[in-house]
Amino acid sequence: MRVGVFLRLSLLAAVAATAACWTSPTARSPEGPVNRGDRPANVSNTNVTNTANANKTTANSNTEMGEKKGFAANLPADFEQPTDDVGRKLLREYGSVFVARGGVTAPKKVVFRDETEVAAFQGTLKTSAASIGGFQLSLQAAAMDALRTAIEQAKAKGLSISPRGADSAKRTYNETVGLWQSRVDPALVHWVGKGRMTKADADRLKGLSTFDQVKEVLRLEEQGIYFAKDLSKSIIYSVAPPGTSQHLSLLAFDVKEFDNPQVRSILNENGWFQTVASDLPHFTYLGVKEAELPSLGLKKITDSGRTFWVPDI
Repeated sequence: MRVGVFLRLSLLAAVAATAACWTSPTARSPEGPVNRGDRPANVSNTNVTNTANANKTTANSNTEMGEKKGFAANLPADFEQPTDDVGRKLLREYGSVFVARGGVTAPKKVVFRDETEVAAFQGTLKTSAASIGGFQLSLQAAAMDALRTAIEQAKAKGLSISPRGADSAKRTYNETVGLWQSRVDPALVHWVGKGRMTKADADRLKGLSTFDQVKEVLRLEEQGIYFAKDLSKSIIYSVAPPGTSQHLSLLAFDVKEFDNPQVRSILNENGWFQTVASDLPHFTYLGVKEAELPSLGLKKITDSGRTFWVPDI
């Protein structure tokens, strides 16, 4: 089935929906990660003299807050809740990082719109750089301290914890764009060749800003036109959409020895956990002991004998 008409209609819809999470700079929120291997608040009583009025104020405030519990209650103050299906989907996939503790700063939005937004956020962070496995890497300072401790503990046991590559820790927005395009561009060629898209439609999609392109790619995937590296599943199980990677928050580290259960255990003991089931090398610094994760609104799932902690939403 050709999707020329579908793309034209969806692009018009995207322009009209300027209030939606993905297209609004005031309503946005992963790591998202890459290197996946392509597997499938209190109310103040200040100046309040009437007890009844104070109680009423508190009750009203709790109602307005929706009696937040679990994951929602542990999100950063002023967190920008996604308002569309794309944003909510990405929050479910990459959201564990937003409840990170242990002296680090979690982002307040699911999606950074561009390099300017990412650079502004990264500029507020206390960071630390180190040479690990022959690569110069940067993380938030507390996360780097915990990683160094884990590396030393592993070394004492005759094990190693090392990065998979030069981009295993901090990334820039533009780096995530490059990873995204490494999936999208070949997929467009494939689907045009299969007659599922016209070349004009593919060219139109490539001409969109990356921010808008993400939305359209995910919509196409609802029609079975997939953009993962193997073209059989969603691109989010292959690479994080630009602006959503946990590496942008300097709280993610891709581990070369991810297959070793002892390595995973040492990382867990130091606040590093796997949080994206489709991304085996990817660890996220959450900064707490494993027993504390449920109280942050995270739930444990298992896949291929491994434990992942994901938002309980």
